[in-house]
Amino acid sequence: MRDDREKWARVRIVMIGTIFGLLFLSVTGRAFYLQILQHEELVKKAERQHQHIVQLTPGRGVIMDRNGTPLAVSVDMDSCYAEPRRIKDMDGTAGVLAPFLGTSKQELLKKLNNDRGFVWIERRLTPEVAARIKNLKLTGIGFVSESKRFYPNCEVASHVVGFTGVDPVGLEGVERKYDSVILGNTGYMVTERDALGRDIALMDTVIKNSSPGKNIVLTLDKNIEYIAEKELAKAVTESGAKNGMAVVMESDTGRILAMANYPTFNPNAYSHYPQALLRNRAVSDSFEPGSTFKIFLISAALEEKVVRPTDAINCENGRYIIADRTIHDTHSFARLSVSDVLKYSSNIGAAKIGFKLGDERLFRYLRNFGFGERTGVDLPGESPGNLRDKRRWYGVDLATISFGQGVSASAIQLTSAVSAVANGGTLFKPYIVERILDDSGREVQKFEPQAVRRVISADTARKVTKMMESVTSEGGTGLNAAIDGFLVAGKTGTAQKADPVTHGYSATRRTASFIGFVPADKPKLTILVVVDEPKTSPYGGVVAAPAFRSIAVNALAYLKIMPKGEVGKTPRTIEVQAPPPKAVAMSEGDALDAATGVAVMPDFRGMSMRQVMQVMEKRGINIKLMGSGRAVEQNPPPGQTIRGADEVWIKFTPSA
Repeated sequence: MRDDREKWARVRIVMIGTIFGLLFLSVTGRAFYLQILQHEELVKKAERQHQHIVQLTPGRGVIMDRNGTPLAVSVDMDSCYAEPRRIKDMDGTAGVLAPFLGTSKQELLKKLNNDRGFVWIERRLTPEVAARIKNLKLTGIGFVSESKRFYPNCEVASHVVGFTGVDPVGLEGVERKYDSVILGNTGYMVTERDALGRDIALMDTVIKNSSPGKNIVLTLDKNIEYIAEKELAKAVTESGAKNGMAVVMESDTGRILAMANYPTFNPNAYSHYPQALLRNRAVSDSFEPGSTFKIFLISAALEEKVVRPTDAINCENGRYIIADRTIHDTHSFARLSVSDVLKYSSNIGAAKIGFKLGDERLFRYLRNFGFGERTGVDLPGESPGNLRDKRRWYGVDLATISFGQGVSASAIQLTSAVSAVANGGTLFKPYIVERILDDSGREVQKFEPQAVRRVISADTARKVTKMMESVTSEGGTGLNAAIDGFLVAGKTGTAQKADPVTHGYSATRRTASFIGFVPADKPKLTILVVVDEPKTSPYGGVVAAPAFRSIAVNALAYLKIMPKGEVGKTPRTIEVQAPPPKAVAMSEGDALDAATGVAVMPDFRGMSMRQVMQVMEKRGINIKLMGSGRAVEQNPPPGQTIRGADEVWIKFTPSA
C-alpha cells in the first residue's frame, strides 16, 4: 500500500515537472520569437506609436542642355506648418495669417481646429510671403525648407523636359523617363507622441533634410531648340494650321538637337493647359507621311537594282487606273525619269516603281528603315506607327504605300530614317540624354551613338541624295527650302488625313511636311517640319519648306557651318507677262467696279498659272506673275482695289 502511494507521488512529480518544463519552453520560444524574429517589426511599431514622421518633398537633380544651360532645377522654398496645441489664440492667428495666404479666415480655422499636433498650412511659399509670416513670430507656426521644381526657360523645350507633380514625381518627358535617376532621397521631420497618441511640439526640428538626385545632360541645344520652336510657331500661325512638329537631329549620330511642338505650354503652370496639349506629339503621335515616303521607295528600288535614276517611267499624263481606284498627279506628266519622279513628286511614277520592286522587298526595306516599330528613343509614350504586314496588303495597297498613304509614322521615326540616307546608309538609334552626373558633377554614365543596322549601301545613299537635291532646285517641289551657299537635299510631303466618320480620306484635311538634310554634300543636320491641317495651302512645299529653310539657316549660322560660294543659290523669280487685255462686258461682282472704274483684286490663291491668266484676260487686269505651280501669295489682298501706282503681283510655288 505504501509502495503504491510512493509510486503515485513520483508520477505526480514527473507530471508537474513536465508541465512546468513545457511552460518554460513555451515562454522561452515566445521570447525568442518576439525578441529575435519579430524584433525589427516591433521596433518600428513602437516608433509609430510614439513618433509621427512628416515626409518632406525630395529634391531632384538638374536637367541641362548639352552646353550646361539649366532647363529644370529644384529650388528650396519654405513650407509653413502649424502646431495647434501650442496656439493659444486660434481666431487671432487665423485672422492674421489669412491675408498672406490668399485664403479666408474660416478656411484657415478649419485646418487649425483639430486634435492633431501637426498640420500643413501652405506648401512652398514664395520667399516674400514666407519672410512676412516669419516676421510676425506667431506661436505654434513654423517653417521647414522643401524642394520645388522650377523651369527657368518656361515654354522652351517643355515637351522634351516634361514636368513633375506635387510629390514630386515626373509626369512627362525626361522628368518621367528618368524619374528614378533624377529623384533624390526624401527628408522628414519627426514629432514625439504622448501616451494617448497626441503629437508633442516639434520646436522647428528637422531630423533629416531631403537630398537631390543625379543630374541629366541632354543632347538638346537650347539655342537650336528656340530657333525650331520660333519658326514652327510662325509656320503654324501663318498657315492657320491646327498644330505642328519639328525635329532637328545630327545626321550621323542620332543625337536630337531640337524637338518642338506647337502649341506649347509652360511647365511651371502645366495644370492650366488641356491634357492633350501636354503630349509630345513628335514622339507619341503618328501620321501618314505622304510623298516623303518616296525617299525610301526609291532607295529600296535602287539598292535592289530594279531601276536606275535615268530610267523613264510612263506617268500616264496624270491619271492612272489600278483595279477600281484612280491615282492622280497634281500635274500631268507623260514620261519622267526616276530622278524626276522624286523631283516632281509623281504618285503614278512612285506606284509603278513600287510594282517593279514588289510588296515583299518594299516591306522588308521599310522595316529596315525602322517603320512599324519603336525607335527606342529615351522619351516616354513613343508610338510604333503603323506598317501592316505584307500579307495584309490588298488591292492598291502596294501602290498607295509607295507614295506614303495607308501607312503611318512618327516624326522621330521619319527623321531617323532620312538620317540613314544622309549618313551613307546606317540607321542610328535616336537619343536625348547625353550624360548622367552625380551631385558633385562627376560623370556616372555616358551615352554614345548607337548604330542599329545598315539599311542601304553608301553608293545608293549618294544617288538618292543627288536626287533629293533636285527637289530643292528650279522646278522642284521644295524650292522654298533652298539655301544660298548650301546644297539642300529634301522632300516635300502632302498627305490626306483619314476621316473618322466616312472611314475614308478627308477631302479638305491635309498634313503638310518637309524633311531634308544640309549641307547635302557633307550632312550635319536632318530637319523635319510637319504642319497639321494648314488652311492657306495644303502643300508641304508651301507651308513646311520655308520653316525648314529658316531653321536650317539659323542653326547652321549658330553652329558656324559656313556656306560655299554660290552653291545652292535660290533661283530668281521669273516674271511672266500676261496677254493683252480684251474688252469684256463687266457684271456685278466682277473685278471692275462700274461706278468708279477701279479694278478690284480677285482671290487667286490655290489657282494654277493658267487659271490666273484666264481670269486676268477676262477681267482686263495686268499682274506680275512670279515662280511656277500654284498661287500661294498675292498683293494686294483679295477684295482690295487696284490703283495705278500699286505693285500688283502673284507668287506661285510648286506643289508636292
